[in-house]
Amino acid sequence: MLLWLSEYLSSFYSGFNVFQYLTLRAILATITALVISLIVGPVLIKSLTLLKIGQSVRDDGPQSHLKKSGTPTMGGALILISIAFSTLLWGDLSNRFVWVVLIVTLLFGVIGWIDDYRKVALGNSKGLSAKAKYFWQSVFGFGAAVFLLMNVQSPTETQLVIPFVKTVIQLSPWMFILLTYFVIVGTSNAVNLTDGLDGLAIVPTVLVAGAFALFAYTTGHINFAKYLGIPYIAGVGEVMIFCGAIVGAGLGFLWFNTYPAQVFMGDVGALALGAALGILAVVVRQELVLLIMGGVFVMETVSVMLQVASFKLTGRRIFRMAPIHHHFELKGWPEPRVIVRFWIITIMLVLIGLASLKIR
Repeated sequence: MLLWLSEYLSSFYSGFNVFQYLTLRAILATITALVISLIVGPVLIKSLTLLKIGQSVRDDGPQSHLKKSGTPTMGGALILISIAFSTLLWGDLSNRFVWVVLIVTLLFGVIGWIDDYRKVALGNSKGLSAKAKYFWQSVFGFGAAVFLLMNVQSPTETQLVIPFVKTVIQLSPWMFILLTYFVIVGTSNAVNLTDGLDGLAIVPTVLVAGAFALFAYTTGHINFAKYLGIPYIAGVGEVMIFCGAIVGAGLGFLWFNTYPAQVFMGDVGALALGAALGILAVVVRQELVLLIMGGVFVMETVSVMLQVASFKLTGRRIFRMAPIHHHFELKGWPEPRVIVRFWIITIMLVLIGLASLKIR
Protein backbone atom coordinates (compact mmCIF):
# COMPACT_ATOMS: atom_id res chain seq x y z
CA MET A 1 0.00 0.00 0.00
CA LEU A 2 2.69 2.48 1.03
CA LEU A 3 4.83 1.24 -1.87
CA TRP A 4 2.28 2.60 -4.32
CA LEU A 5 2.08 5.87 -2.40
CA SER A 6 5.87 6.24 -2.39
CA GLU A 7 5.97 5.62 -6.15
CA TYR A 8 3.50 8.45 -6.65
CA LEU A 9 5.24 10.83 -4.24
CA SER A 10 8.65 10.12 -5.80
CA SER A 11 7.54 12.07 -8.85
CA PHE A 12 7.51 15.15 -6.60
CA TYR A 13 10.48 14.31 -4.39
CA SER A 14 13.08 11.68 -5.30
CA GLY A 15 13.77 10.91 -1.63
CA PHE A 16 10.66 8.72 -1.54
CA ASN A 17 12.46 6.28 -3.84
CA VAL A 18 14.13 4.90 -0.73
CA PHE A 19 10.94 2.93 -0.04
CA GLN A 20 11.51 0.96 -3.24
CA TYR A 21 14.34 -0.89 -1.48
CA LEU A 22 13.16 -4.32 -0.41
CA THR A 23 15.51 -4.52 2.58
CA LEU A 24 14.26 -1.23 4.03
CA ARG A 25 10.62 -2.24 3.66
CA ALA A 26 11.37 -5.59 5.31
CA ILE A 27 12.91 -3.79 8.29
CA LEU A 28 9.97 -1.41 8.49
CA ALA A 29 7.54 -4.35 8.26
CA THR A 30 9.31 -6.00 11.18
CA ILE A 31 9.18 -2.86 13.29
CA THR A 32 5.55 -2.17 12.35
CA ALA A 33 4.40 -5.67 13.30
CA LEU A 34 6.33 -5.48 16.57
CA VAL A 35 4.82 -2.10 17.52
CA ILE A 36 1.30 -3.26 16.65
CA SER A 37 1.76 -6.35 18.83
CA LEU A 38 3.02 -4.34 21.77
CA ILE A 39 0.15 -1.83 21.50
CA VAL A 40 -2.70 -4.24 20.80
CA GLY A 41 -1.41 -7.02 23.08
CA PRO A 42 -2.51 -5.61 26.47
CA VAL A 43 -5.93 -4.69 25.08
CA LEU A 44 -6.42 -8.16 23.61
CA ILE A 45 -5.26 -9.93 26.78
CA LYS A 46 -7.61 -7.82 28.90
CA SER A 47 -10.51 -8.57 26.54
CA LEU A 48 -9.79 -12.30 26.55
CA THR A 49 -9.61 -12.26 30.35
CA LEU A 50 -12.94 -10.45 30.68
CA LEU A 51 -14.56 -12.87 28.25
CA LYS A 52 -13.03 -15.77 30.21
CA ILE A 53 -11.36 -17.16 27.08
CA GLY A 54 -9.00 -19.25 29.21
CA GLN A 55 -6.83 -22.28 28.59
CA SER A 56 -7.94 -25.62 30.00
CA VAL A 57 -5.13 -27.87 31.22
CA ARG A 58 -5.02 -31.67 31.11
CA ASP A 59 -4.77 -33.21 34.57
CA ASP A 60 -2.69 -36.13 33.25
CA GLY A 61 0.18 -33.86 32.20
CA PRO A 62 2.96 -32.24 34.25
CA GLN A 63 1.52 -30.98 37.53
CA SER A 64 3.31 -27.66 37.11
CA HIS A 65 0.91 -26.88 34.26
CA LEU A 66 -2.18 -26.92 36.44
CA LYS A 67 -1.48 -23.36 37.58
CA LYS A 68 -1.74 -22.25 33.94
CA SER A 69 -5.44 -23.10 33.83
CA GLY A 70 -7.45 -20.04 32.92
CA THR A 71 -4.60 -18.20 31.20
CA PRO A 72 -6.07 -16.34 28.20
CA THR A 73 -5.67 -18.18 24.92
CA MET A 74 -6.38 -17.39 21.25
CA GLY A 75 -3.57 -14.84 21.47
CA GLY A 76 -2.51 -15.98 18.03
CA ALA A 77 -5.08 -13.52 16.72
CA LEU A 78 -2.67 -10.79 17.81
CA ILE A 79 0.06 -12.33 15.66
CA LEU A 80 -2.19 -12.61 12.61
CA ILE A 81 -3.45 -9.03 12.94
CA SER A 82 0.10 -7.73 13.14
CA ILE A 83 1.33 -9.85 10.23
CA ALA A 84 -1.58 -8.96 7.96
CA PHE A 85 -1.52 -5.23 8.66
CA SER A 86 2.26 -4.95 8.30
CA THR A 87 2.37 -7.02 5.10
CA LEU A 88 -0.44 -5.06 3.48
CA LEU A 89 1.20 -1.80 4.52
CA TRP A 90 4.72 -2.45 3.24
CA GLY A 91 4.35 -5.23 0.67
CA ASP A 92 3.90 -5.01 -3.08
CA LEU A 93 0.22 -5.87 -3.41
CA SER A 94 0.59 -6.67 -7.10
CA ASN A 95 2.89 -9.58 -6.23
CA ARG A 96 1.25 -13.03 -6.41
CA PHE A 97 3.61 -14.55 -3.85
CA VAL A 98 2.68 -11.98 -1.22
CA TRP A 99 -0.99 -12.79 -1.58
CA VAL A 100 -0.62 -16.58 -1.54
CA VAL A 101 1.53 -16.66 1.62
CA LEU A 102 -0.75 -14.20 3.41
CA ILE A 103 -4.03 -15.85 2.40
CA VAL A 104 -2.83 -19.37 3.27
CA THR A 105 -1.71 -18.13 6.68
CA LEU A 106 -5.04 -16.43 7.40
CA LEU A 107 -7.11 -19.40 6.19
CA PHE A 108 -5.29 -21.79 8.51
CA GLY A 109 -5.78 -19.20 11.22
CA VAL A 110 -9.53 -19.42 10.63
CA ILE A 111 -9.40 -23.19 11.17
CA GLY A 112 -7.53 -22.66 14.43
CA TRP A 113 -9.89 -19.89 15.53
CA ILE A 114 -12.95 -22.10 15.08
CA ASP A 115 -11.24 -24.90 16.98
CA ASP A 116 -10.23 -22.59 19.85
CA TYR A 117 -13.61 -20.88 19.99
CA ARG A 118 -15.46 -24.15 20.31
CA LYS A 119 -13.12 -25.29 23.07
CA VAL A 120 -12.92 -22.22 25.27
CA ALA A 121 -16.05 -20.22 24.45
CA LEU A 122 -18.60 -22.95 23.79
CA GLY A 123 -17.16 -25.41 26.30
CA ASN A 124 -16.70 -28.18 23.74
CA SER A 125 -13.54 -29.94 24.94
CA LYS A 126 -12.99 -31.59 21.54
CA GLY A 127 -13.25 -28.34 19.60
CA LEU A 128 -13.25 -28.84 15.86
CA SER A 129 -13.24 -32.57 15.14
CA ALA A 130 -9.97 -34.04 13.85
CA LYS A 131 -11.66 -35.07 10.60
CA ALA A 132 -13.09 -31.60 10.00
CA LYS A 133 -9.80 -29.93 10.87
CA TYR A 134 -7.81 -32.19 8.55
CA PHE A 135 -10.40 -31.79 5.78
CA TRP A 136 -10.14 -28.01 5.73
CA GLN A 137 -6.37 -28.12 6.07
CA SER A 138 -6.33 -30.40 3.03
CA VAL A 139 -8.66 -28.13 1.06
CA PHE A 140 -6.51 -25.07 1.71
CA GLY A 141 -3.24 -26.97 1.25
CA PHE A 142 -4.27 -28.44 -2.11
CA GLY A 143 -5.78 -25.10 -3.09
CA ALA A 144 -2.48 -23.31 -2.52
CA ALA A 145 -0.59 -26.00 -4.44
CA VAL A 146 -2.93 -25.79 -7.44
CA PHE A 147 -2.82 -21.98 -7.43
CA LEU A 148 0.99 -21.96 -7.45
CA LEU A 149 1.11 -24.58 -10.20
CA MET A 150 -1.38 -22.73 -12.40
CA ASN A 151 0.62 -19.52 -12.06
CA VAL A 152 4.09 -20.95 -12.69
CA GLN A 153 6.14 -18.56 -14.84
CA SER A 154 9.40 -20.50 -15.03
CA PRO A 155 10.55 -24.12 -14.57
CA THR A 156 12.56 -23.13 -11.49
CA GLU A 157 9.31 -22.62 -9.58
CA THR A 158 8.69 -26.37 -9.59
CA GLN A 159 12.24 -27.57 -8.92
CA LEU A 160 13.21 -29.39 -5.75
CA VAL A 161 16.51 -28.07 -4.38
CA ILE A 162 18.72 -30.58 -2.59
CA PRO A 163 20.65 -28.90 0.25
CA PHE A 164 24.47 -28.85 0.20
CA VAL A 165 24.71 -30.17 -3.37
CA LYS A 166 24.15 -28.57 -6.75
CA THR A 167 21.49 -31.11 -7.68
CA VAL A 168 17.97 -29.93 -8.45
CA ILE A 169 15.08 -32.18 -9.40
CA GLN A 170 12.37 -31.04 -11.80
CA LEU A 171 9.08 -32.09 -10.26
CA SER A 172 6.12 -33.26 -12.27
CA PRO A 173 2.86 -31.36 -11.69
CA TRP A 174 1.45 -34.07 -9.43
CA MET A 175 4.67 -34.38 -7.45
CA PHE A 176 4.72 -30.62 -6.94
CA ILE A 177 1.11 -30.58 -5.74
CA LEU A 178 1.65 -33.47 -3.31
CA LEU A 179 4.89 -32.05 -1.96
CA THR A 180 3.36 -28.61 -1.47
CA TYR A 181 0.34 -30.11 0.28
CA PHE A 182 2.39 -32.22 2.69
CA VAL A 183 4.79 -29.37 3.50
CA ILE A 184 2.00 -26.90 4.32
CA VAL A 185 -0.29 -29.25 6.23
CA GLY A 186 2.56 -31.14 7.90
CA THR A 187 4.31 -27.99 9.13
CA SER A 188 1.03 -26.53 10.34
CA ASN A 189 0.37 -29.54 12.54
CA ALA A 190 4.01 -29.79 13.63
CA VAL A 191 4.06 -26.25 15.00
CA ASN A 192 0.73 -26.91 16.70
CA LEU A 193 2.21 -29.94 18.49
CA THR A 194 5.22 -27.89 19.57
CA ASP A 195 3.08 -25.15 21.10
CA GLY A 196 2.92 -26.65 24.57
CA LEU A 197 5.25 -24.50 26.67
CA ASP A 198 5.62 -20.75 27.14
CA GLY A 199 7.48 -19.37 24.14
CA LEU A 200 8.52 -22.80 22.90
CA ALA A 201 6.91 -22.54 19.45
CA ILE A 202 7.13 -18.82 18.74
CA VAL A 203 10.93 -18.41 18.96
CA PRO A 204 11.74 -21.25 16.51
CA THR A 205 9.06 -19.80 14.22
CA VAL A 206 10.69 -16.36 14.37
CA LEU A 207 14.15 -17.82 13.73
CA VAL A 208 13.04 -19.90 10.75
CA ALA A 209 11.02 -17.02 9.28
CA GLY A 210 14.04 -14.75 9.64
CA ALA A 211 16.17 -17.28 7.77
CA PHE A 212 13.55 -17.57 5.04
CA ALA A 213 13.75 -13.79 4.61
CA LEU A 214 17.34 -14.27 3.50
CA PHE A 215 16.39 -17.19 1.24
CA ALA A 216 13.64 -15.11 -0.34
CA TYR A 217 15.95 -12.17 -0.94
CA THR A 218 18.69 -14.26 -2.58
CA THR A 219 16.26 -16.41 -4.58
CA GLY A 220 14.54 -13.30 -5.94
CA HIS A 221 17.82 -11.54 -6.84
CA ILE A 222 19.17 -12.78 -10.15
CA ASN A 223 22.82 -12.02 -9.37
CA PHE A 224 22.81 -13.55 -5.89
CA ALA A 225 20.89 -16.61 -7.11
CA LYS A 226 23.40 -17.16 -9.90
CA TYR A 227 26.36 -16.69 -7.55
CA LEU A 228 24.95 -19.09 -4.94
CA GLY A 229 23.78 -21.64 -7.49
CA ILE A 230 20.14 -21.61 -6.41
CA PRO A 231 17.06 -21.27 -8.63
CA TYR A 232 16.15 -17.69 -9.50
CA ILE A 233 12.45 -16.92 -9.11
CA ALA A 234 11.39 -13.46 -10.22
CA GLY A 235 9.30 -11.61 -7.65
CA VAL A 236 9.70 -14.07 -4.78
CA GLY A 237 11.99 -11.65 -2.94
CA GLU A 238 8.89 -9.67 -2.01
CA VAL A 239 7.88 -12.31 0.55
CA MET A 240 10.79 -10.97 2.57
CA ILE A 241 8.25 -8.38 3.76
CA PHE A 242 5.99 -11.16 5.00
CA CYS A 243 8.92 -12.86 6.74
CA GLY A 244 9.80 -9.61 8.46
CA ALA A 245 6.21 -9.22 9.60
CA ILE A 246 6.32 -12.72 11.15
CA VAL A 247 9.53 -11.87 12.97
CA GLY A 248 8.12 -8.60 14.34
CA ALA A 249 4.75 -10.05 15.28
CA GLY A 250 6.41 -13.09 16.85
CA LEU A 251 8.75 -11.01 18.99
CA GLY A 252 5.84 -8.80 20.03
CA PHE A 253 3.84 -11.86 21.02
CA LEU A 254 6.83 -13.29 22.90
CA TRP A 255 6.77 -10.16 25.08
CA PHE A 256 3.53 -11.51 26.59
CA ASN A 257 4.09 -15.22 26.00
CA THR A 258 7.47 -15.58 27.67
CA TYR A 259 7.55 -17.66 30.88
CA PRO A 260 5.29 -17.33 32.80
CA ALA A 261 2.95 -16.62 29.92
CA GLN A 262 0.27 -13.95 30.12
CA VAL A 263 -1.40 -15.36 27.01
CA PHE A 264 -1.21 -18.48 24.82
CA MET A 265 -1.38 -18.39 21.03
CA GLY A 266 -3.81 -21.29 20.73
CA ASP A 267 -4.53 -23.14 17.51
CA VAL A 268 -5.40 -19.88 15.78
CA GLY A 269 -1.74 -18.94 15.99
CA ALA A 270 0.00 -22.30 15.85
CA LEU A 271 -1.83 -23.68 12.80
CA ALA A 272 -1.44 -20.38 10.95
CA LEU A 273 2.26 -19.94 11.69
CA GLY A 274 3.02 -23.53 10.74
CA ALA A 275 1.22 -23.06 7.44
CA ALA A 276 3.11 -19.79 6.94
CA LEU A 277 6.47 -21.52 7.29
CA GLY A 278 5.30 -24.30 4.99
CA ILE A 279 4.14 -22.03 2.18
CA LEU A 280 7.30 -19.91 2.55
CA ALA A 281 9.45 -23.02 2.09
CA VAL A 282 7.49 -23.87 -1.05
CA VAL A 283 7.67 -20.48 -2.76
CA VAL A 284 11.42 -20.10 -2.14
CA ARG A 285 11.94 -23.79 -3.11
CA GLN A 286 13.57 -24.81 0.16
CA GLU A 287 11.27 -27.53 1.46
CA LEU A 288 14.16 -29.77 2.52
CA VAL A 289 15.95 -26.93 4.28
CA LEU A 290 12.76 -26.40 6.28
CA LEU A 291 13.17 -29.94 7.61
CA ILE A 292 16.62 -28.93 8.86
CA MET A 293 15.84 -25.50 10.30
CA GLY A 294 12.54 -26.69 11.73
CA GLY A 295 14.18 -29.71 13.34
CA VAL A 296 12.49 -29.01 16.68
CA PHE A 297 9.09 -29.18 14.99
CA VAL A 298 10.12 -32.43 13.29
CA MET A 299 11.37 -33.88 16.59
CA GLU A 300 8.10 -33.04 18.35
CA THR A 301 6.02 -34.60 15.58
CA VAL A 302 8.11 -37.75 15.31
CA SER A 303 7.94 -38.23 19.08
CA VAL A 304 4.14 -38.28 18.91
CA MET A 305 4.15 -40.69 15.97
CA LEU A 306 6.58 -43.06 17.71
CA GLN A 307 4.65 -42.89 20.97
CA VAL A 308 1.34 -43.74 19.30
CA ALA A 309 2.84 -46.50 17.13
CA SER A 310 4.68 -48.09 20.06
CA PHE A 311 1.63 -48.07 22.32
CA LYS A 312 -0.63 -49.57 19.65
CA LEU A 313 1.87 -52.27 18.66
CA THR A 314 3.40 -53.20 22.01
CA GLY A 315 1.27 -51.53 24.67
CA ARG A 316 4.36 -49.68 25.88
CA ARG A 317 5.31 -46.03 25.69
CA ILE A 318 8.71 -44.85 24.50
CA PHE A 319 8.49 -41.48 26.23
CA ARG A 320 6.98 -40.59 29.57
CA MET A 321 4.69 -38.28 27.66
CA ALA A 322 4.51 -36.95 24.10
CA PRO A 323 5.21 -34.48 22.52
CA ILE A 324 8.79 -34.84 23.69
CA HIS A 325 8.97 -31.52 25.57
CA HIS A 326 6.62 -33.04 28.16
CA HIS A 327 8.93 -36.05 28.44
CA PHE A 328 11.78 -33.81 29.60
CA GLU A 329 9.46 -32.00 32.03
CA LEU A 330 8.45 -35.29 33.61
CA LYS A 331 12.13 -36.18 33.91
CA GLY A 332 12.47 -33.17 36.19
CA TRP A 333 13.67 -30.44 33.84
CA PRO A 334 12.19 -27.04 34.79
CA GLU A 335 10.03 -25.59 32.02
CA PRO A 336 12.40 -22.65 31.25
CA ARG A 337 15.29 -25.12 30.81
CA VAL A 338 13.35 -27.16 28.25
CA ILE A 339 12.33 -24.02 26.38
CA VAL A 340 15.76 -22.39 26.21
CA ARG A 341 17.50 -25.62 25.21
CA PHE A 342 15.04 -26.14 22.39
CA TRP A 343 15.71 -22.54 21.33
CA ILE A 344 19.45 -23.24 21.29
CA ILE A 345 18.91 -26.34 19.16
CA THR A 346 16.86 -24.27 16.72
CA ILE A 347 19.54 -21.58 16.47
CA MET A 348 22.11 -24.20 15.51
CA LEU A 349 19.80 -25.86 13.00
CA VAL A 350 18.92 -22.52 11.39
CA LEU A 351 22.63 -21.75 11.01
CA ILE A 352 23.12 -25.13 9.34
CA GLY A 353 20.23 -24.39 7.02
CA LEU A 354 21.67 -20.98 6.12
CA ALA A 355 25.03 -22.63 5.44
CA SER A 356 23.36 -24.59 2.63
CA LEU A 357 23.19 -21.32 0.68
CA LYS A 358 26.96 -21.30 0.29
CA ILE A 359 28.02 -24.91 0.80
CA ARG A 360 26.91 -26.58 -2.39
